[in-house]
Order: sequence, then structure tokens, then C-alpha cells
Amino acid sequence: MGRRSYFVSDLHMFSRRSQAAEHGDALQQTAGRAKTFVLGGDIFDFRWSTLPSTEATVSAAIRWLDSLVGAHRTCDFHFVLGNHDCNSRFVESLEKYARKQPNLEAHPYLLRLGKAVFLHGDVADHPRMCEARLTHRRQHWSRDEKRRGSVKNMLYDWAVQARLHQLCGKMVHPKQRVTRRILGYLNRIGQGVESGTEQVYFGHTHQSLSAYKQGDVLFHNGGAPIAGLDFRIVEVA
Repeated sequence: MGRRSYFVSDLHMFSRRSQAAEHGDALQQTAGRAKTFVLGGDIFDFRWSTLPSTEATVSAAIRWLDSLVGAHRTCDFHFVLGNHDCNSRFVESLEKYARKQPNLEAHPYLLRLGKAVFLHGDVADHPRMCEARLTHRRQHWSRDEKRRGSVKNMLYDWAVQARLHQLCGKMVHPKQRVTRRILGYLNRIGQGVESGTEQVYFGHTHQSLSAYKQGDVLFHNGGAPIAGLDFRIVEVA
């Protein structure tokens, strides 16, 4: 059996809620046996970073990437940006780093591999998302360097402890609506069913999905490593 491909998203590294460190060994082991590994956005979290500055978060992010990409030269890595890690300073450093790494490519919005599409999933935040609207929304996030203070972090921590994030996630991102919106977006940009898409891998919602069918397309989401939520590294079909 040949080497497989994998997808992971929403690690939200450097935020207080992230439990990504607990999955570090699993990520390394998966990369060691992978043909392709897609990092599907919000791998890092610049809005909620606990590090002292944006520059410090950028440096830590590149070091983490190098520990993964640099250690597994026979694996092809793809970094698809999300809203929490499309910070302009990080994107510049990511592109500079990728130019030095033959096994890493960066993608601002979407990656297509055969009949599979990989994207972050924030396209589901609007019922008629299109390229122009998504670009405009991401521009806001690209300039977002207002790290949240202790009060907002405490409120967020309380919500996680009370499991409110589970309820809110299901209410804000019901799977039927999310997958319908993503498929609509893909159809509008020429990457939908008519283009041959059969599988979609996405993140953003933090709600785990496995082969959820919307129309003729199967949707997959690995969740997020945050207390009370399911998380897994997704094997690509």
C-alpha cells in the first residue's frame, strides 16, 4: 500500500485554549509516513496569541513549521491559510520560508488535488461568498494584531469550561448549512461538482465531520484540539 495523504486544521497554536501540543508526536509520526500533508488553516492563532508580540508569534510559527517540514523531506506539505493565521507579517515570512523549502507550498485560499478540494472553511460565513467578498474579509484579518487581553481570555476560558463553545458551534455552524454554503462557493468559483470535485476537506467550524454528504460531494472536518471538542488528523480518501 502506497503512502497516504492527510489533512489537519485549527490547531490554534499559541492560544490558551489550544491543546495542539498534546498531538505533536502524532503530527510528526503522520508526516513521517505521509505522501502529502495539508495544513488547512488556523494552524496558528494571531488574534489570541499569548506571546508578547506579533513578531514573536511569527518567529515561533516558522520554527514550528521548520520542525515539521524540515524533518520530513519526502512529504509534500501544503499550507492553506485560514482567517486566524493570514496575518500579513506571517504570510510574508511563510512565503519567504516556502521559497527555501522544495516540499512546502503556501496557498491563500484553496488547494485542489485531483478530485479533492482543501480549504479553510470560512467561506461558509456568508450565504453568497465569492472571491471578492472573501478577499475583503481576509484583508481585515491580515491587519489584525490586537491580541486579546486578560479579561477577554478569561471570558473565553469560562465559555470553554462551561462547554458553551460546543453549543454555539452547532448553532452557528450547523453541518447542513455549512456544507451547502461551501459547495455553493465552490460552484461559483468553478471548483464545484461540474469540475469533478468529489471530496472536500475543511476546517474553521471546529465541528468534526466524516464523509458527510451534501449533493454528490463528501465533506470532512477534523475538528479542533480544544477541550470538549473532537479532533483528529484526517486521512484523505
